[in-house]
Amino acid sequence: MTPAVARSPVERGFDHVETWVFDLDNTLYPAECDLFSQIDRRMGAFIAETLDLSLEDAHALRRQYYFEHGTTLAGLIRLHNIKPHDFLDFVHDIDLAVVDPSPELGAAIAALPGRKLVFTNGCRNHAERVTAKLGVRDLFEDIFDIHALEYVNPKPSLEGFRRFFAAHDIAAERAALFDDLPHNLETAHALGMTTIWIDCRAMGRPEHVAHEDWAELPEHIHHRTEALTPFVAAIGASLAEDAESRKTPDREGNPR
Repeated sequence: MTPAVARSPVERGFDHVETWVFDLDNTLYPAECDLFSQIDRRMGAFIAETLDLSLEDAHALRRQYYFEHGTTLAGLIRLHNIKPHDFLDFVHDIDLAVVDPSPELGAAIAALPGRKLVFTNGCRNHAERVTAKLGVRDLFEDIFDIHALEYVNPKPSLEGFRRFFAAHDIAAERAALFDDLPHNLETAHALGMTTIWIDCRAMGRPEHVAHEDWAELPEHIHHRTEALTPFVAAIGASLAEDAESRKTPDREGNPR
């Protein structure tokens, strides 16, 4: 039994995976929740107020810094000496009513053998709130966030990934990353991780539609899905079936 998902030409299963790493936004919760529209508005308001810009100019700067520095915050720190806690506390003060508890997701993640961690460019408080609302917080060993990345080393930077691996003693070649942004998966693949792309192109956000003309998946994306929960459930079922089959004696009475 194998997960029913589209795969890239690089075939890679999951029986070697010991550490399961999940991005947070648009990955653990469905992109249709559109929390980023709230976050975007608050980032624009913060920039407009702090830098004395019109709201239109503030949003243009937000987008520019995101694409040039990896996160809007990294650009604000490097170029304007913004205090990160002030920015993060403000922009993540959002309404989570659109995020529903997901016992199905919890059961699917719990069934994965091995360690589970969250690796996010957001802040721990935001990740704690979201995972608690989903009902999956207690399934994760830890949350590695933008504070741990010292604000200017976000995904997809090599330095950010290396800090994450070192902090949690992770062997990249025995780890898998679920993420909605292909450029994050590109770094993960280069370091030896198994990659799973949460395809959010239907949402139409700039960071997602940049890949809408892909005729086939690039080599750094090993697996693709538009729905995290059934994908993870299929992995868990496949691994459990494989483990059970290895316990079942063959015709000669030997374990398989």
